[in-house]
Amino acid sequence: MPRLKRGINLWPWFSLTKEYPGPRTDYAWPPFQDQRPVPRPGDLRRLAAAGFDFVRIPVDPGPYLAFSGAQRSALMSMLTEAVARCLDAGVSVIVNLQINEATHYWNSQRLIASRQAQYFAGYEGLVADVASVLARLASDRVALEPVNEPPQACGSDQWPVVQMALLNAARLAASDLPLVATGACGSMIPGLEGLDPAPIKALAPVFFTFHYYEPYLFSHQGAPWMREPVYRALNNVPWPASAGSLEATLESVRRRMAADTVLSAEAKASAYDETERVLIQYFDAKPDRPFVDQAMGRVADYASRHGIAREHIILGEFGALRSDARYVAAPNPDRARYIRDVRMSAEAAGFPWAFWNLFDGMGLIDDTTRAFDRAIAEALGLRVPD
Repeated sequence: MPRLKRGINLWPWFSLTKEYPGPRTDYAWPPFQDQRPVPRPGDLRRLAAAGFDFVRIPVDPGPYLAFSGAQRSALMSMLTEAVARCLDAGVSVIVNLQINEATHYWNSQRLIASRQAQYFAGYEGLVADVASVLARLASDRVALEPVNEPPQACGSDQWPVVQMALLNAARLAASDLPLVATGACGSMIPGLEGLDPAPIKALAPVFFTFHYYEPYLFSHQGAPWMREPVYRALNNVPWPASAGSLEATLESVRRRMAADTVLSAEAKASAYDETERVLIQYFDAKPDRPFVDQAMGRVADYASRHGIAREHIILGEFGALRSDARYVAAPNPDRARYIRDVRMSAEAAGFPWAFWNLFDGMGLIDDTTRAFDRAIAEALGLRVPD
């Protein structure tokens, strides 16, 4: 088993694709957007120097399923070279097949909704192929996570069946490759709590993983991809809640809504009423570090009940959207406090962690200059390399 402690996600290295619109189901070649930020060898070395010992590479499986023959082989070579580059930089690697739910075709419904899903057999074969490729690199420093944030509901009877099929396919292809299992409902803690780990442990070596972004009103404020109307204008939500006030946050929301030229007045009024309601709940709940500790305690209890070493349960994603030229979201000092609290709570519980993300609005470094965000680096307990 790799000895993992502090990690970071490297989206969108193998994401942000050039998918053709429907009714086509394929991609331009090469399938990844040319302008997306990707880590350079120097970036990877700086991550290791800062104190990271592993990276998690999200990989959109869509192109790997859409292409065949020489192009499929070329995509596998791209992934192999990326993993080798990370290993050379001194960090271990988790490769995560991360289905893009925004795609109109190669999405979870067609791939992993059940074993009867339209392309489940192809996805299962891809998991086996990736496992076989990774096993030839360095099995003591590489792991495979077959699915990111399963969409099945908490307590789903479909997800355990789907996951065991994928894990078995990987194990048959690579007898010693460490695997990463997760619970349903988006890899949230209730999904992990509802997962029976006994059959999974029989496939050792295996890690378990969960994601933590609670409370979403803080971590995802201002996120344009969130479907609920409250997030569109939500900003200036403090962390901890006691660091600000309901009225100050509502005033910021009102200013944001006033500047919105897309929504109608009726839509704004409805969104404001809902935003006010959930913010009252937020400030009444007063979330803070003990709020996070309680969540980590639930995962620790799960580990104890099932005899899982805590260092084998990974907090695979956590983070918060920042305010910058693109997003109006969390105040940056509050974002740093939240990230510090989640990181320290995970470490106190004995869990390795992987911060989301290296780039973009939740990132650690600037997409263009590659400069570290010093406040976030310090919140993560890292050294800022020269």
